[in-house]
Amino acid sequence: MSEIAEFTRHLGHYLGPPDVELVERAFEYSDSAHRGQYRKSGEPYITHPLAVASILSQWRIDAQGLAAALLHDVMEDTAVTKGELETTFGKPVAEMVDGVSKLDQIEFTSTEDAQAENFRKMLLAMARDVRVILIKLADRLHNMRTLDAMSPANRKRIARETLDIYAPIANRLGLNALYQELQDLSFKHLNPLRYRVLTAAIKAARGNRREVMNRLLEAIREGYHKAGIHASVSGREKTVYSVYKKMREKRYTFSQVFDIYGVRVLVPDPTSCYAALGVLHALYKPIPGKFKDYVAIPKANGYQSLHTTLFGPFGTPLEVQIRTHDMHRVAEAGVAAHWLYKRQDGVGLAEAQRETDRWLQGLLEIQSESRDSKEFLENVKGDLFPEEIYVFTPKGKIMALPRGATAVDFAYGVHTDIGHHCVAARINYELLPLRTELKSGDHVEILTAPTARPNPSWLSFVATGKARSRIRHYLKGLQQKESAALGERLLNQALATLKVEPEAITWERWEALAKEYGARSQLDILADIGVGKRLSFVVAQALTRTPGRGDDAAPAAKPGALTLRGVEGVAIQYAKCCRPIPGDAIVGHFRKGQGLVVHLTDCVTLRKQRVDAAELVDVEWAGDVEGVFDAGVRVLVSDRRGLLADLAMAIADAEGNIDAISMEKPDGAGVIAMFFGIQVRDRRHLAAIVRNLRRVPDVRRVQRART
Repeated sequence: MSEIAEFTRHLGHYLGPPDVELVERAFEYSDSAHRGQYRKSGEPYITHPLAVASILSQWRIDAQGLAAALLHDVMEDTAVTKGELETTFGKPVAEMVDGVSKLDQIEFTSTEDAQAENFRKMLLAMARDVRVILIKLADRLHNMRTLDAMSPANRKRIARETLDIYAPIANRLGLNALYQELQDLSFKHLNPLRYRVLTAAIKAARGNRREVMNRLLEAIREGYHKAGIHASVSGREKTVYSVYKKMREKRYTFSQVFDIYGVRVLVPDPTSCYAALGVLHALYKPIPGKFKDYVAIPKANGYQSLHTTLFGPFGTPLEVQIRTHDMHRVAEAGVAAHWLYKRQDGVGLAEAQRETDRWLQGLLEIQSESRDSKEFLENVKGDLFPEEIYVFTPKGKIMALPRGATAVDFAYGVHTDIGHHCVAARINYELLPLRTELKSGDHVEILTAPTARPNPSWLSFVATGKARSRIRHYLKGLQQKESAALGERLLNQALATLKVEPEAITWERWEALAKEYGARSQLDILADIGVGKRLSFVVAQALTRTPGRGDDAAPAAKPGALTLRGVEGVAIQYAKCCRPIPGDAIVGHFRKGQGLVVHLTDCVTLRKQRVDAAELVDVEWAGDVEGVFDAGVRVLVSDRRGLLADLAMAIADAEGNIDAISMEKPDGAGVIAMFFGIQVRDRRHLAAIVRNLRRVPDVRRVQRART
């Protein structure tokens, strides 16, 4: 093929003969493996891996990376195995090909599960070797360039996946040119009509505004010449997708988007960046609040530049980027600059590499704390859209966080233990709640307490994948411990029914049962009992079964009542539908995966569910119940000024705590129906509150509200 000859000639500019020979062998191997296979466009399949390798060669990726690119589909689409690749091309090449290959050999319950597990595999391979994601991104770029051959449904699916996952990854790795092209190609296939209309409008505007732009560039060059600053000044056009995004976010028409053109200024060194900025601000007035200094504080992907927006000629805004030549290389090639400019001492390359390594290591940490692929992907997605803010630690260190990050995100960013034990934040020397959203420039100090622990409500407002995965991991561990404690109590009661002491169960019997159930340990079996996945008397029967009797032994009697002390934690929940409190007649219902839910014995909701008797557990209140419980009171009152204050005072006098109030006033009626959510200790406490409410003037009726 003439294409491979041209390709290897290009490689000779930066690779030695042994490296070129490795790439040629990989091409011949791939060509042979894919022989007889064709793409949807009708071209021989080998044209695709060759195109992927050609894209990578523009970043000067090493020979192993190029070989892996040429072989990236052989494990997925042919009979070639990882072992064969390792024997022929070495372990690093085989590992990269395996990292890019999908998990087609595993059966998944849904497309979403398959997609999530494939991303998980790819991202973890990327964390070990960043070349994996560079191959995958080049693969996706070529697929997007040739997407017209696919069916409309597949085009939209692949374009959506690219816009949601691959383009943000390219951005996170600093591959700006690739990021913008993936966005434009995704937009083209997701919204073909809008793409055509906008492309035509930008093309027309290009002609109309060219003269204005040329005069502007000349004026800026003249200003730099007079100031003695050596600067390269060029115009840059916004991408179609970025114009569309601005129109959608700002609700602009195309005619209102004046800044489809911008200016890029390249200077020799960082000091000249600020001098060049001063000249620009002397020529044209800057728009307040539109200046960003990414030179002093680089983005997480290593990007450095000064951004300013000016009032240009005719009052139109003009966006300007000022950076050094080395900063520009990093801005365009990102992590690939490691290969592209590794023979040069480019400023910023080492820092960009370090930032990428930190992010990749963070992926490994998130993976270790995510139980399934969907959760891992959700946590990673949150970190792929980093519109960043910059805050200061008490020691003056700068920390980058995504926009919308809170004090809890900051705490986990500093250290996991600080996140686990944080109780409040001092932001700009003012004491504020942990859910406070941070802004750029904030000075943040976290206050901790040894007894504090993560709150499930934090998951509703944290913005970083690291914080979310740490909180979930902690809560799952806590829930397992509490569920196991409940499971042990239930099992002991079941064993008592069988007249067996818990100490009589040997460790060997527990190990045999764990193996039989496919559980990792005794703790897992007890936790399963606690959350209702296994019934205590069935496990008790299995533990006491005489070896060799099999499963046809007589069923065990149902265990006696479980005593509730009110401090069981997350393993036991009190039903919201009937609000049981100490003193009520109650029954327990096991909901699979959720543990034991306690209802009133006459709960209407439970009766409607037609629950199987095997799922019900006899429960009773202990004599020394601790804590407070949610109850409800419905009050019918005559409307008058100051009534709500009197009712609240009556509840407070009886030591009740109000946690919810709602009211309803029928049209034309002089009465109001009010509902109070109240925290009480037991039935006697609730009765005292009801008596106090009945004494308030204008109260017509008071009754307990169970729903």
